[in-house]
Amino acid sequence: QVQLVESGGGLVHPGGSLRLSCAASGLSFSTYWMNWVRQAPGKGLEWVSVIDIGSSGWYADSVKGRCTISRDNAKNTLYLQMNSLKPEGTAVYWCTSAYGYGDYRDWGQGTQVTVSS
Repeated sequence: QVQLVESGGGLVHPGGSLRLSCAASGLSFSTYWMNWVRQAPGKGLEWVSVIDIGSSGWYADSVKGRCTISRDNAKNTLYLQMNSLKPEGTAVYWCTSAYGYGDYRDWGQGTQVTVSS
């Protein structure tokens, strides 16, 4: 059974930083692409970032230059380092497994990020 467990969310001031983590189990983590997806209050799902099996990352324009996706295959863990956070970054963030770009397989339970002064 695949489990993805996000952590690291919380309340942060605008301009602050957070690092989200996603601990994976029940899948061969190193063989999967992994996404971060978010949903702001009252809005639809927004793809944030994806990392391939070679650890190359791609980003939505809304976060490019402020976020870094990474993975530690030895720990079966995905990360999203978010810097210079803006209030519009307030959302629930999920990690998902994927077979490739634009694909979404298993989802975690999400972690809340609130950017507010």
